[in-house]
Amino acid sequence: MVTSDQRRRQLARDKYARQQQRRAEAQRRTKRRNTVIAASLAVVLAAGGAVYASVQFLGDDDAKSTENEAATGEPKMAIEAKGTYAFALKTNEGDITVEMDAAKTPRTVNSFKHLADKKYFDGTKCHRLTTAGIFVLQCGDPEGTGMGGPGYTIPDENLDALGKPGADGKVTYKAGTVAMANTGQPGTGGSQFFLVYKDSKLPPQYTPFGTIDAAGLKAMQKVGAAGADGGQGDGAPKKPVNIEKATVTAK
Repeated sequence: MVTSDQRRRQLARDKYARQQQRRAEAQRRTKRRNTVIAASLAVVLAAGGAVYASVQFLGDDDAKSTENEAATGEPKMAIEAKGTYAFALKTNEGDITVEMDAAKTPRTVNSFKHLADKKYFDGTKCHRLTTAGIFVLQCGDPEGTGMGGPGYTIPDENLDALGKPGADGKVTYKAGTVAMANTGQPGTGGSQFFLVYKDSKLPPQYTPFGTIDAAGLKAMQKVGAAGADGGQGDGAPKKPVNIEKATVTAK
């Protein structure tokens, strides 16, 4: 006869085994995706550079929370789909307010509201500044490495908003535009985004979802003027930008 203590121990062992199995599967999925992303990154950088948000590398402490996000997928719609929202970033370089039109990018705005409400962006840094070819500051990675993400992806939206591509296949992302970073493949946006501080030509594959206010753009231009570490055209900003607090509110 199995005692209650033996039964509890068996249940605990079974639960642990299931957790380990889920964790291993999550790590296998991440490894497969990172292999694809690494290949894509090499191709795009050779072609002149682009803006990227890679998937998150899992550590033991992160596996459970990321598995849960991946299991639930994209957050359910919880915003007014025709409303206007303000994505407010309090940074050490000044406040930045991004106006977002949910009628044009409802799922992107909904995801940012979901993440901001969870304080996902609080205490993160903008990890990448590009000052050659394109002029953007990339943020939204809780890892601060370009490898972080929320554990789910959202579809591309509003890609035709910037007009018809030119002969080079690119459109102009005007200064003040805020757009989603991705892996270069459709529907791979996560939490990373980039702020355009000077007109930049890119393929129309990065969801433009907001516009920076005048004060925020001025602050970003100062960051861009300071350049990237080591004097390179692409790297960590020499003038660090830390997001102290991020909120999304209806206007």
